Amino acid sequence: MRAVVFESPGKLAVQNVDDPTPGPTDVIVEVAGVGICGTDVHVFDGDYAGSQYPLIPGHEVSGTVVAVGTAVGAIATGDRVVVDPTLACGQCERCVNGAYNVCANWNCLGVARTDGASAQYLRAPAPNAYLLPDDVDIYQATVIEPLACAIRAYDALPRRLGEHYLIYGAGTMGLLLAQLAPRAGAASVSIVDPNAGRRALATEVGIEKVVASADQLDRPNWDVVIDATGVIAAIEDGLPRVKAGGTFQQFGVAPVDATARYLPISIVRDEISMVGSAASRYTFSRAVEMFAAGAIRSEPMFSHSFTLDDYGLAMDMFRRGEGRKLQIRPQATLSGEM
Repeated sequence: MRAVVFESPGKLAVQNVDDPTPGPTDVIVEVAGVGICGTDVHVFDGDYAGSQYPLIPGHEVSGTVVAVGTAVGAIATGDRVVVDPTLACGQCERCVNGAYNVCANWNCLGVARTDGASAQYLRAPAPNAYLLPDDVDIYQATVIEPLACAIRAYDALPRRLGEHYLIYGAGTMGLLLAQLAPRAGAASVSIVDPNAGRRALATEVGIEKVVASADQLDRPNWDVVIDATGVIAAIEDGLPRVKAGGTFQQFGVAPVDATARYLPISIVRDEISMVGSAASRYTFSRAVEMFAAGAIRSEPMFSHSFTLDDYGLAMDMFRRGEGRKLQIRPQATLSGEM
């Protein structure tokens, strides 16, 4: 099969590699679509902890099952699925206590040590494959993986009804978090992003308060501030805007060696809670249900699709902050707007 391969940090190629074959509890998925996200860029640049090379990237994936292992019973060939890319050992203390998303031996399809979905076919454990309802668009369904991560973020927050949310970043994750916020009890949701195109998209998907700087908003502090960028300047701007007794959530992925400054006394004086959120945990099935129920407006979020051969062009476009959600379609022969 043909696949994008990160040969080493900063170097990629499209190669012919062996077709995957299923183990007893695996499925083989013919990949329909795979989203590009900031994590892929970190992996390509070599600043994501745990990545090993060479590696086929891609972890936001949908497709059709074309082969199953001998011990697989719940999924059959022809089923349309999305795949949870998180792989855990199931044996470390964290896994035993249910925190498999922070497994001490954490792995992830296309991110850490196991090949991902920027290829014509993907091998995945059958329990990680979730059936798609018949009326769900298989290409739009690639957003279910980041939606599962957004739901995990809300699971991790000490939420109360009627709180005011400030979210940094109108990329995929910021938009998903913002669209979910009212369902999580938010009284208001504001988004900050310096990119005019992304601000326009935030308005298009229904976010009412969208600005280039938090200084443009009508309140000095918020109950919940979420960074969905991983950008140090955004983190340092957002943390002082948390109301006393409120919560700051770090969701965006920063470079592995990045550091941010804050005033420890403010955390003590104002009893600020600081919360992290990693990947997804027991949220994938809920993400499928929420997506099928129309909890988010996904269609405006997508703009361009690319072939495997144009993966580098897609990566460059992502870095420039152009377009909206970018998707690789490994079976396609032409790239273009969606």
